[in-house]
Amino acid sequence: MDAMDRKILTELQKDGRLTVTELASRVRLSVSPCHRRLRDLEREGAIRGYRAVVDPAAVGLHFETLVFATLRWESPETVTAFEEAVAGIPHVLQAQRLFGEPDYLLRVATADLAAYQRLYDERLARLPGVQRLTSTLVMKNVVDDRPLPA
Repeated sequence: MDAMDRKILTELQKDGRLTVTELASRVRLSVSPCHRRLRDLEREGAIRGYRAVVDPAAVGLHFETLVFATLRWESPETVTAFEEAVAGIPHVLQAQRLFGEPDYLLRVATADLAAYQRLYDERLARLPGVQRLTSTLVMKNVVDDRPLPA
């Protein structure tokens, strides 16, 4: 990846709806080479996809929680089962496996505290291999969905 590829990625992170012509203009490249580089970045996986960034509150998700999960170590299959189950819960916006304890950090969005309690009782507390869950309420997102540095 060279400096021009990084410029393309920077511009697309600012506005993923740019046409190839607009993108080429912004990075000062002609359309054909810009399009070729864009296809290469997509094919190589540097660009994983395009999507709209939606404000959770605009769709009724006003309550955000960080959930720290510690697993009982039973077997590698426990980890796989936990990860597959977490991936199947739409309200889990992010799930990250961590070094040390806790084992996982989950970012969860729900409508309100009551909805989170139902999700916790019905889904999260029943995840395979869970030893302990600790929830921390998000007061405010200070930095959210920031583009990657160039």
